[in-house]
Amino acid sequence: HDDRTPSFYVSPAKNICKCFACGEGGSPIHFVMKHEQMTYYEALKYLARKYNIEVVEKELTSEEKQQQSDRESMLILNEYACNYFTKILHTHSEGKSVGLTYFKERGVREDIIKKFQLGYSLEERSAFSTEAQKAGYNSNYLLKTGLSLGGEQNRPLVDRFRGRVIFPIHTISGKVVGFGGRILKKVENVGKYVNSPESDVYSKSKELYGIYFAKSAMV
Repeated sequence: HDDRTPSFYVSPAKNICKCFACGEGGSPIHFVMKHEQMTYYEALKYLARKYNIEVVEKELTSEEKQQQSDRESMLILNEYACNYFTKILHTHSEGKSVGLTYFKERGVREDIIKKFQLGYSLEERSAFSTEAQKAGYNSNYLLKTGLSLGGEQNRPLVDRFRGRVIFPIHTISGKVVGFGGRILKKVENVGKYVNSPESDVYSKSKELYGIYFAKSAMV
């Protein structure tokens, strides 16, 4: 709001905060929810991690445990992929000459490239899939996240984003749940843009590109 007086107060004794200009206030959890744009559950987990408090959750069924395990594995793989594509962009000869050159020609500053973790996927058909499997990542999760295609009848996996500059898609809390890729060469019958498919961790209608980096400014 437009109030220019010191209207926001915190009472450690009462464990509450209050803005007397707009009326907003509440507990530390409510403050974190508003300031970090988190859900109640996310705010609890955030504060627990910060102060090394164990969060005791309800007993999950075998199916729920497997689903949770799958989601965590996919998020870990996406984080690996994000770091891989970023590294390729900045250190590989093809990444620098093709991907980095493209971004700079389009006027994207170096700090923005790094902030948004932009990357590049090599034109080689299975470069990423091969590296990910060498690093110990399961082919099943490579297919589930949509990072790789194929694999039928024991055939090698193929990279979905090969030959494209990469735009990681983050949740509001900063987790990488998907990717967008733009091809830089004219190829017949190939779409200019490709996105990760819907998965257990990525729903296109629920994610807004860039919101993780914009939320502080928005608040």
